[in-house]
Amino acid sequence: QVHLVESGGGSVQAGGSLRLSCEASGGPIGRQCMAWFRQAPGKEREWVAFINTARITYYDDSVKDRFTISRDNAKNTLYLRIDPLKPEDTAIYTCAADDWCSRDKYATWGQGTQVTVSS
Repeated sequence: QVHLVESGGGSVQAGGSLRLSCEASGGPIGRQCMAWFRQAPGKEREWVAFINTARITYYDDSVKDRFTISRDNAKNTLYLRIDPLKPEDTAIYTCAADDWCSRDKYATWGQGTQVTVSS
């Protein structure tokens, strides 16, 4: 059973950048689709991006110009770079893993890391 732990969140001013990490343990992620989701205060969780085993990436239209998802299978880690940050990026960011890529169904989830962007 893969276990996911996110890190890299924090409080940042608008215009800055962050790189979130999602480290996996308990199994390799190389054969899994990996995704990022976020949940803003008072809103439902939304899909942000996923990267498949061939490292092909897909983004929600609202973030595709500022977000970059990547993976390092040797380090068993998924990343999400956000640049530049906007106040509307304030949310809990969660990574997920599954055998198949989708915008909603994932078998394994992390606990999330908080990102707060001030204007």
